[in-house]
Amino acid sequence: MLFFLITCCFSFIFFHKSLSIKPLPSWAREVRLLSLRFWKDLPFSPITKSIRNTIVGVVSSLFKPMMVMSPRKKSFNSTLGGVETPPTATASSDVSVLDLPDLVLECILEKLPPNGLCKMASVCTSMRDMCMSDHLWEKHMRSKWARIVGPAAYREWQWHVLSSKGSIFFDNGQGKQNGLMGYIARLWPVVLFRSSFSGISNKKNFPPLDSIMSWYFALESGKFWFPAQVYNRENGHVGFMLSCYDAELSYDLQTDTFKARYPPHGRRISATETGVTWDRLRAPPIDTSPHDLHTSDCLNELQPGDHIEIQWRRNKEFPYGWWYGVVGHLETCDGNPNYCRCHECDTLVLEFNQYTRGSRWRTTSVSRKDHREEGNESDGFYGGIRKIYSNEEISTWKKLWPCEVLE
Repeated sequence: MLFFLITCCFSFIFFHKSLSIKPLPSWAREVRLLSLRFWKDLPFSPITKSIRNTIVGVVSSLFKPMMVMSPRKKSFNSTLGGVETPPTATASSDVSVLDLPDLVLECILEKLPPNGLCKMASVCTSMRDMCMSDHLWEKHMRSKWARIVGPAAYREWQWHVLSSKGSIFFDNGQGKQNGLMGYIARLWPVVLFRSSFSGISNKKNFPPLDSIMSWYFALESGKFWFPAQVYNRENGHVGFMLSCYDAELSYDLQTDTFKARYPPHGRRISATETGVTWDRLRAPPIDTSPHDLHTSDCLNELQPGDHIEIQWRRNKEFPYGWWYGVVGHLETCDGNPNYCRCHECDTLVLEFNQYTRGSRWRTTSVSRKDHREEGNESDGFYGGIRKIYSNEEISTWKKLWPCEVLE
């Protein structure tokens, strides 16, 4: 009921003001287009509550001259009972959030989550321009996407920016959206829309397609497929345990998981997997195509106990996947560190301890000096090797270790 009364009151005031000769400031015309949905959805944290109250004060100060009482009424009310009542101070109505120092306002905006920035961008033109700044969205990109979005994904996005004729992260008016994308669709002021989403590419007021804000929303929307790598592909199929394969990913905001599309293997059509969780994803650690042999630059420094990843594919029509292993000892070495000379030998032994002893997949040997793709159609082909230096990477592989030893 209170919202209804406030809405009616403001509608009458806006209508009355629009009939006056003196036009309203441009920012005031944008503010009056804010809907009650904005106030209902705005989080009631101390920062956002303060900002909301300040904005209400700005709107109140705009119409303050219209609400000043006549001298007769003012005299009657202020001298009730023969005692003059001092006027109430309304300092908050004379201060706008835009009157804050730039540094203070930047600090406030840096504390807001993505949906908070979108809501603040709905306030006025000046606030919109500040909330679209790349430096505000870089933090959110690093926080959420840096671990799985690498240089290959960024190149894909740049290619899309150059080739795209419009935005891909709105629904074009087809259906209802929820979550962050729903906030954008509902709360962006009418002054920015002017028409349906179908013509969004021509709206200069929306974030530029090459901005970090646009890239963030493209990832959030799930309509932008980007390259990354998936551990234990196809729901942990036994044939892919402790491996990591390239795929194209699409984010599902509702389930906070991903859909993965794997490249076709030989005559096999492209496989698709849904419900891929964040802990099974990573950005490619090296910028090498899954169809190209990685040039190994660590072979001379490898010694027993080092953790490695090696390229492997079933046959030459398949793309490479990265498989986890460790450097082992030669058959002639008993493993005693005082007498071990395995690191001086040209032959490098690799062990895959997820397989049982005696399995043909348990060990393989490669040459340090003349390393190239080695193998056959029966055992597959081994490619380039990369040494794992990061304890975090090693820990990730160990968390994916199978519950049972593989044959």
